[in-house]
Amino acid sequence: MRQFQIGDLVRAHYNSGTYIGKIIEDRGERYLIEVLAVHKHPLQGDLHNLNQTEGVAFHERKALAYREKTNVKKPAVHPYDKEIPDYSASLKKAVEEAREKFSQEDTPVNKKSLQCLDSLEKHYYQKIYGSQQK
Repeated sequence: MRQFQIGDLVRAHYNSGTYIGKIIEDRGERYLIEVLAVHKHPLQGDLHNLNQTEGVAFHERKALAYREKTNVKKPAVHPYDKEIPDYSASLKKAVEEAREKFSQEDTPVNKKSLQCLDSLEKHYYQKIYGSQQK
């Protein structure tokens, strides 16, 4: 497992989403990461009962916010050496990629996931897409 330093740019997997961020603290088994961009939007639904919609709590998961801090297990942190994309553009791209994936097959899980993405865009993301965060 690679060791990182405070200030290093990384790609970090957290709660089914993947983010680009900066390490701001080493907390033993975890790094405290400041989110700067979204690489992959979190999955929708019940992560413990994948591909199920009946009898489970189907969760709507928002992406972590710009500059939000999160504790990520060290094995889920990887180097990132590209230019950091604009947060709002990266969020929009991640949502579009998730929507494309869910649109490929007409299943109850994909339909419900698309509904969650629509709701997230309507209630949260449209405000972010219009902002110019760097």
